[in-house]
Amino acid sequence: MAVNDILFLENTLEQKKNLTATSLSKSDFFELFTFEQILKKFDLSNDELLSGKTGKGDDGGIDGFFVFIENRIIDDFMVLDNNEKATIKISQRNPSIELYLIQAKETPSFSEQVFDKVISTIMTIFDFRKEISELSKNYNQELIKNLDKFRQAIKQAVHANLSVNFFYASTGDRNEIHPKVFSKADLFKQTISQYLPGSRVSVEYWGARELLEQSRQEVTYTLNLNFLKNISSHGQYVLLSSLKDYYNFVTDEHGNLRRYIFESNVRDYQGDVGVNQNIRNTLERENDIADFWWLNNGVTILASKESISGDTIQLDDVQIVNGLQTTTEVYKYVRKQDKTKNIDKAILIKVIVIQDPETRDRIIKATNYQTPIPTTQISIVTQSIQRDIEHYFLNHNWFYDRRKNYYKNIGKPIDRIISITYLAQAVMAIVLFEPHKSSTKGSPSLIITKDYERVFNQRFQPDVYLFCASTLKNIETFIRNNESEQSNVLKDIDRREIQTICTPENLYTLRFHIAMLLTSKLAGKSNYKPDDIKSLVLEELSKDILKQTISLLINFTISYARKYKYSLHDVKSIVKDKNFTQYLQKQLIS
Repeated sequence: MAVNDILFLENTLEQKKNLTATSLSKSDFFELFTFEQILKKFDLSNDELLSGKTGKGDDGGIDGFFVFIENRIIDDFMVLDNNEKATIKISQRNPSIELYLIQAKETPSFSEQVFDKVISTIMTIFDFRKEISELSKNYNQELIKNLDKFRQAIKQAVHANLSVNFFYASTGDRNEIHPKVFSKADLFKQTISQYLPGSRVSVEYWGARELLEQSRQEVTYTLNLNFLKNISSHGQYVLLSSLKDYYNFVTDEHGNLRRYIFESNVRDYQGDVGVNQNIRNTLERENDIADFWWLNNGVTILASKESISGDTIQLDDVQIVNGLQTTTEVYKYVRKQDKTKNIDKAILIKVIVIQDPETRDRIIKATNYQTPIPTTQISIVTQSIQRDIEHYFLNHNWFYDRRKNYYKNIGKPIDRIISITYLAQAVMAIVLFEPHKSSTKGSPSLIITKDYERVFNQRFQPDVYLFCASTLKNIETFIRNNESEQSNVLKDIDRREIQTICTPENLYTLRFHIAMLLTSKLAGKSNYKPDDIKSLVLEELSKDILKQTISLLINFTISYARKYKYSLHDVKSIVKDKNFTQYLQKQLIS
């Protein structure tokens, strides 16, 4: 390791934390930073990175637990069953499932003890004879939540191509790892193979050098595309490019697909469905008299600016808005070819250079009506209400992530970036008085399928949305940065009950109910209306009112648990209970 690697990494961490995550502790930020570097090819949002963060007490030596199905985070596969319970549903046959287990330690070395702890955990959590309810007694809620999703996926896709990847990150030098560490890593692989037979298992070590190098791989929206032919008119282009040139355009220097340039595309890759099988067959047909572009509609690219030099066009603010299925199949096809082989096939590309955001959204909507998809799915990126919210937030120094990861990629603060799902959960809790639903619907697919029109309602003014987002963020920051404190609002409560429920983990689980209660206190009424919220837009809430609200909710939660025989060790079940929400509302009225 170079002499200054640790120093440079520490400087990078400090600068990035000061710019984007002032509310996170040093250790929490190191974990989040590590996850982002290791999983960079998946282009996860801040919320998605936080959803896989399990590092805290009772984590079993696992700081990060991430599951991907067909290169998409597992939350994209969540649906609601007939009982309104979130569950995993996989439609692909024999899908690829990748499990990433990450240990991130701010220590200048790699220790064999890490594997001792993880191996013990693996022997427990991957023993499918043990029920999730049994495991929840020994491991924290975040680990259990992610484990439960993984188990659902494995049980559903029995013949999946499973890989388990363990990443051990520290600030040390991976060239100086003791042989005992490698021996324990081999034992880890053997243990995984025993409990998850047929899986591919890997162990990687990332030190200061690897973390530093990966952090320097910046996302770029300015890309060069080589072409064979082009027709242009008033700055708009129709191009023919070779498959290899298009492959180079959509991949980074490591050969990973640049997922971030597809984020305006409202359709995810559909896997082994008929249309993709047809594309695959066309690509794989050798000595075909028909070129690929004769038989395929090609792709549509939006850009804000272009310049041509010879047979290369440079595009700024690249977004591929139609052709995700085609692009993915081309990517898979070219990647498996012999690098020396000449691929004599071309792809048709339409390039539209446009800066007006409303016109961009009209193009996205039009190009994605070519195949049947739910209207609400298109609405997420094209409805005027979404643009209005983004614009209003921007004027108040908040960043609405209508275009996933756009603000993250340009370095805006984590605490001021609001995802569509996050805003929907906040509105459900505060405006619709349904914090129990907010606790269930933690993925975009769940919001879209059931409640989109109720949440994103033209009757709600933008300042109502800003209040909901900023209030929930303030609550989360307060919980994260303050020890659990109770005022004398608490009455007749056993101190052991208070200690059980007053953990940061439980308070975070209760955050949606805290938001509803807090809004009631600020509005001075339990049945407040959206118009009452408009005057409550606040940048910062006083600690006193937050303490009082949390104490009040703790009191109500313990009383409810006593009355309806809930265990205070199972707060996650209480918050999903609609009756608990109704109980709180009655308590406020009385």
